[in-house]
Amino acid sequence: MQIDNHSALIKTVLCIALIALLGGCQKAYYSTMEKVGYHKRDILVDRVGKARDSQQEGKEQFKSSLEEFSSVLNFKGGELEDKYNKLNAEYEDSEDAANDVRDRIDSVESVAEALFEEWETELKQYSNAALKRDSSQKLKKTRQQYKKLIRAMRRAEKKMDPVLNAFKDQVLYLKHNLNAKAILSLQKELRAVKSNISALVKDMEKSIREADAFIKEVGI
Repeated sequence: MQIDNHSALIKTVLCIALIALLGGCQKAYYSTMEKVGYHKRDILVDRVGKARDSQQEGKEQFKSSLEEFSSVLNFKGGELEDKYNKLNAEYEDSEDAANDVRDRIDSVESVAEALFEEWETELKQYSNAALKRDSSQKLKKTRQQYKKLIRAMRRAEKKMDPVLNAFKDQVLYLKHNLNAKAILSLQKELRAVKSNISALVKDMEKSIREADAFIKEVGI
């Protein structure tokens, strides 16, 4: 029991140390970038652009996977194993695309939090009331725009899981049932998959538009 408690304590300490290290790395990164004239606002705009591009690529990948999925379920003849391999490759590509989207959104959120925390702190340093008021209003406006953006990004992100789960189910099922009967049994799932991807694409396109609007407004 004592060994288990000791092990748990070590894990907790390591986690805290890792979090502190990552936080320190981020601060060091921002500090270094600022020294070369690249501030958190610039980094945020850049990361929003990369997140937008990642979502655009992810959208195209999911559409490609749907086409392959439809092709398999409309199977008329040929090597089923080849069809399975193509579908599995599309699933893996979609999973990679989804992970990239998630990572990009996380990176946007990380720098946004650092930017707003810094902005709030610096408001207290003003001696000129008019400048402080103007900066405060700009902070409020930027926050509002950011909240709208991150909501759209996270909403689209959540729509990826049902699609990935559906693809994974098909791939797993076909892996052990490479026959025409298995194809027929999966055809009824096609409508649900199409509906999920349609909703995902719609939300991704909205998120992409929000990113463009944010870059246009904040990146000036």
